[in-house]
Amino acid sequence: MTQRAEFSVQGMDCAEEVATLKAELAPLAGVEALSFEVMNRKLIVEYDEVVIQPGALVSAVARTGMKAEPWKNDGSAGEEAAGLWSRWGRTVTTAVSGVALLAGFSFIWIAQGWRAAIGGSETAMPWGAKACFLVAIVAGSWHVLPKALRALVRFRPDMNLLMTVAIVGALVLGEYFEAATVAFLFALSLALESWSVARARRAVAALMSLSPDLATVVGADGRETVTEVNAVAVGSTIVIRPGEKVPLDGTVSKGESSVNQAPITGESTPVPKTVGSEVYAGTINDDGALEVVTSKLAQDTTLAQIIRMVGDAQRKRSPSEQWVETFARFYTPAVMVLALGVIVVPPLVFGGSWQKWFYEGLVLLVIACPCALVISTPVSIVAALAAAARRGVLVKGGLSIEVPRNLVAIAVDKTGTLTEGRPAVREVVPLSGHDERELLEIAASIEIRSEHPLAKAIVREALRQGIQPAAAGDYQAIKGKGATAVLDGRPVWVGSHRLAEERGQETPEIHDRLTSLESQGASVVVIGEDRHVCGMIALTDRVRDDAKLAVSQLKAAGIRHVVMLTGDNLATAEAVARETGVDEARAGLLPQDKVAAIEELVHRYGQVAMVGDGVNDAPAMARSTLGIAMGAMGTDAALETADVALMNDSLLGVAWLMRHSRRTVAIIRQNIFFSLGVKAVFVILTLSGSASLWAAIAADAGASLLVLMNGLRLLDPRD
Repeated sequence: MTQRAEFSVQGMDCAEEVATLKAELAPLAGVEALSFEVMNRKLIVEYDEVVIQPGALVSAVARTGMKAEPWKNDGSAGEEAAGLWSRWGRTVTTAVSGVALLAGFSFIWIAQGWRAAIGGSETAMPWGAKACFLVAIVAGSWHVLPKALRALVRFRPDMNLLMTVAIVGALVLGEYFEAATVAFLFALSLALESWSVARARRAVAALMSLSPDLATVVGADGRETVTEVNAVAVGSTIVIRPGEKVPLDGTVSKGESSVNQAPITGESTPVPKTVGSEVYAGTINDDGALEVVTSKLAQDTTLAQIIRMVGDAQRKRSPSEQWVETFARFYTPAVMVLALGVIVVPPLVFGGSWQKWFYEGLVLLVIACPCALVISTPVSIVAALAAAARRGVLVKGGLSIEVPRNLVAIAVDKTGTLTEGRPAVREVVPLSGHDERELLEIAASIEIRSEHPLAKAIVREALRQGIQPAAAGDYQAIKGKGATAVLDGRPVWVGSHRLAEERGQETPEIHDRLTSLESQGASVVVIGEDRHVCGMIALTDRVRDDAKLAVSQLKAAGIRHVVMLTGDNLATAEAVARETGVDEARAGLLPQDKVAAIEELVHRYGQVAMVGDGVNDAPAMARSTLGIAMGAMGTDAALETADVALMNDSLLGVAWLMRHSRRTVAIIRQNIFFSLGVKAVFVILTLSGSASLWAAIAADAGASLLVLMNGLRLLDPRD
């Protein structure tokens, strides 16, 4: 019978470890399927329990040098138990290697001058410098050597093994500086990769923190009991007080309130909830107590689905092995075989000197060691990332800086992305002999006591126009509808379209005007007194000043289709679409609908970016080719899940990033071709017996310097 086992795997940080685990686990009898979530260090195995047991799977993982533990529902398995060394060891050893390398270099400079420090002297290296370089080698190779040994035992040569052989070869030749440099650079690249994955891993933790751990359950006898959400059964009645987070999905059975659903649906304003309305876990109850009958278990809520979708999307979008890994799969064994051939064939076949050709073989390993090639891409990437940061565009890694150049379509959230993310007064419509200033004063005098976003927007507008709210008495909130008060001795009220209807004060003319404003995507607050409706205030989530320009620049940069995905209503979505110039608007979407829309776009266009700012956008961003978060306004989960964060909250950064990406890739290719060209020349010289170690080292150092300078050109964040 097929079973499913989930493990947290300490040490699974990149595609290389995934390949190792596949090679170890896939051949085992009874293993039917494997899947990996590198972001969460999660291994999922489908197996036949008759043939193999989970203990055997754990043992197989241990043979790779990694450690598997049963996965916990909170996703924390292995994180807390990993220990300080497991969490910080790579950083410490890389730092020690770099400091020791610098110390050894400085030692030679002080003792023998700068020419000797850069390899221009044949005098004996000071013992102090040798000691420093040896420390750099040991520290830099600390996490590489075990993997290299396992690769050697399994006859699966990889970059770890080639680096190790090159380091040992350089030591045999007495080139301590070269060996230390290779060890440090490779350790640094691995440390940066591990750090990047760790940041992405925290996205799930940010999502999970939205849902409370406890719920107040109403028993059959009417007593309230505080219970863990995982223990609440479907059909239970729970109480949610004002200001509390909703712990579980369900249907309102008693009470009225408004609920901030932005974390789940992306709606820009709180949504009124009455009996029969649905509520979602992770949303926030605003101003009234609610009793809710739960409809899902904790592990099945909309929020829980978002968490799972983030993981699933990460698995789906795991890219095919990167070019360097593919290149290394052939390059590494080919170089080692070629070096062995250089050492063995000339003496055996042509009677050459063993000492000479052993020397030439080691020279080939040194020049073939992809030092300049390894440096070329990271230096260019770091420079490109630094330039992007200066433009307010935070890009999380090399892959994310290369992807934008190929984008064909882009999906954008509405609230907080195309719009400012908070309502503002768009129009004041006075009626019955009142003027705009009087209308704002009445509304602000009542709304100043409310915490509702629409109320705050009205008060802000009144203060902006120099209107001070008056003292209102007998304030009374009408849950989910509005409020009443007494102002200057007369009763006044503010509220929704629905409240005006219930009070019987909505004339056909007022109804038509309200409907017209709402059809334009506005939220309308009606102001009235006992005798008549005084007027109305239309509020909208204002479109960003640069949104239309940003959309036009995206199209100029090569984007063929811009689509808006929002949980808001269709009228609002279409109004924003018309104003900004997007090609298509899709409204009323839940997180899973946004993921489905992204999958459709990916199928149609191939390369698709998703821009959003909320937790509800995180699964869609993870499923897209490139996830982009609005940084300053964005939630932690959106920022951690995204590949790019626009820290200045401007979509203009996306078009600039596309141009910057094209320039970055062009320079990376220049560096790669140049590095490989130098190596090809020295391979030919080595095979002819004309290469020397000093020439090889000089060429390698020169190539490294040139690709470094070329890559640093990207520090200029040009338009």
